[in-house]
Amino acid sequence: MQNLARFNPFTALRANPFGRFDELFEGLENTPMFRPIEPTPRIKMDVVETENAYTVHAEMPGVKKEDIRVAIEGNTVTISAEVKDAKERKEGDRVVQSERYYGRESRSFSLGHEIDEEKADAHFDNGVLQLTLPMRAESKSRRTLEIK
Repeated sequence: MQNLARFNPFTALRANPFGRFDELFEGLENTPMFRPIEPTPRIKMDVVETENAYTVHAEMPGVKKEDIRVAIEGNTVTISAEVKDAKERKEGDRVVQSERYYGRESRSFSLGHEIDEEKADAHFDNGVLQLTLPMRAESKSRRTLEIK
């Protein structure tokens, strides 16, 4: 019992006003309530790799075919779309609720092989974009230089 000591929080706070108080909030940012919320991408995708091509299925509900752009640069693919979503709820002649969303959605991803842009193909049907992205054939004329 001789090792017991009295703790007076007021004298401890005078010595270091934020010492014990800061410890109360340590690690608080790791709790689910305080973590930043990751937005769920509006463009949901499945990418399947075969022996010589990639197939991409991208769900894009509410998007028109004319508003979709697909860019391919090497092994990086970017899908973007202009999204226009307007909902209006009426009761008789009165507008009770009106919600609008206008914006640009975009998704980029890198693949393991470069894509042959000339042979790539895209189809859009019922809100699903299907891309067929053939892998670029490796250049067989590549050689190793001898260092002299």
